[in-house]
Amino acid sequence: CVDICFTSVTIPKMLLNIQTQSQSIPYVGCLTQMYFLILFLELDNVLLAVMAYDRFVAICHPLHYTITMSPKFCITVVSVALIITNIYPLIHTLLMDTLSFCASVRIHHIFCELYALLKLSCSDIHINELVVYTLGSCLFVAPFLFISVSYMHIFSAILRLHSSQSKLKAFSTCSSHLAVVSLFYGTLFGVCLRPSSSYTIEDSVATVLYAVVAP
Repeated sequence: CVDICFTSVTIPKMLLNIQTQSQSIPYVGCLTQMYFLILFLELDNVLLAVMAYDRFVAICHPLHYTITMSPKFCITVVSVALIITNIYPLIHTLLMDTLSFCASVRIHHIFCELYALLKLSCSDIHINELVVYTLGSCLFVAPFLFISVSYMHIFSAILRLHSSQSKLKAFSTCSSHLAVVSLFYGTLFGVCLRPSSSYTIEDSVATVLYAVVAP
């Protein structure tokens, strides 16, 4: 559901622009698109961590899987994720609304991405970048570290299996998730760990990868 919402934020407007040959978007619409893009990006980030935990429990503690991954636990995780992931884009949207923009407001991107918008601003964006590098780093790095630790335990458990068939089955369970994690975080960190002033067309391609291809 999150993946569908994620791509629905960007693809319909992009296709409409291609069909109508119009590349304009209202300011409020641009901020709205940025808000939901960050929101679903964060939700996808959290879900990747939850999926890693799901595989960790299934492989390392299979007898406790039903108890650990109970409906109550899943509902609690989703509820907390929704609260947290709504706060971060709201902060960015409010901060963006206080900025002034230069005469040229041409966004060198296919949608209203945070870094592309910051590059257009004539105001001081140090506060915006501070939020990205502090709060943003915590929200995105923490799940990534959780996923990394989970897979360390998973690989350790798989290597202890005696049957080659069991190892292959366990690896196949994680392969698709690992591929998505590699694509998602590889492109995400490549874009987010760079200053907005150095944002290039290559970064736009990378953003499309984690915003459209990964979901």
